[in-house]
Amino acid sequence: MVNIKYICRHCRTTLGEIPRHAADEMRLGFHFLTPDERRDIISYDSNGDISVQLVCDYCREALNANPELILLDSPLQ
Repeated sequence: MVNIKYICRHCRTTLGEIPRHAADEMRLGFHFLTPDERRDIISYDSNGDISVQLVCDYCREALNANPELILLDSPLQ
């Protein structure tokens, strides 16, 4: 079964997972994204799973407290 996985783009923590049959891209709001945003945020695995990259609360707080970390390739790994 294909799933939609939400993952932090910095620490790679899984934030949540939704079965693909439970929601479509319209209900998830993906249609509001520009083509560039879609390429940056959404990826498709070889098995059909969809990964959506977000920023978790921990990483957001760390980046807000230390904005210079954003200049690193992997600031919080």
